[in-house]
Amino acid sequence: MYNKDNHLTKVRDFNLILKYGYWINSQFLSLKVLDLAKNEAYFPPKEDSDNFKKQLKLAINVGLKVSKKAVVRNRFKRQITEVLREIMSGKETGLIKNGYYLFFVAKPNIKDKIFAEISEEVKLLLKRAKVFKE
Repeated sequence: MYNKDNHLTKVRDFNLILKYGYWINSQFLSLKVLDLAKNEAYFPPKEDSDNFKKQLKLAINVGLKVSKKAVVRNRFKRQITEVLREIMSGKETGLIKNGYYLFFVAKPNIKDKIFAEISEEVKLLLKRAKVFKE
């Protein structure tokens, strides 16, 4: 699992990404991206703005439309988390830049996919969002 510091947990952060972020869609995953450097006006007033815009936070959502069974939903969460952990640890080519909130949402047709397909889809979304370091 990726670092706990990188989890998107606060309600205010979810509200920030949902209100000001933009969607990138693919076949069986969607990604909502918020570039923190471009949205400084919306930062919480009590936070240090320099540290706030340098953070990287991630969240993964696999809803009930994917499956009613928690076991199935958790399996896909673990697979997406593993891909992100590999990318962030540097085993894969390119790392994710700091200064972004990333919110992955699984679509119902992810049920038919294997880990390799999910991995390629996550990497494709990150490339399209331009969050890889070069």
